[in-house]
Amino acid sequence: MRKQIEKVLEVMKTDYDKWCNRNGDEFTGPCTEYNNSLKVTEGPRYYKIISRGTTVAGFVVKAGHPKFKEGDLLKAASWNAPAKNFARGNVFDEKSFKTGSVRWTGIG
Repeated sequence: MRKQIEKVLEVMKTDYDKWCNRNGDEFTGPCTEYNNSLKVTEGPRYYKIISRGTTVAGFVVKAGHPKFKEGDLLKAASWNAPAKNFARGNVFDEKSFKTGSVRWTGIG
């Protein structure tokens, strides 16, 4: 699953690069900072995606969750918990990356 989570990070980085360069200017400083700040931590039920060290971009469900499938993308409700109303996509489904479920601003 780490390979699929890396794809989520790559989609977030690409989306941020597009946002930084929306006026056609090469604006690499903040883009590089953001790209380098993305990290993943592992908890008992979820992988947490953190950007800039202070913002939770979303969660990815690990195997064995009673309500969700492995790889489901969940929006962050707080620093420690995802929004559990419904999945925003799945890391194993390519459509999740093309429909805007994964953006530089987070999963949602």
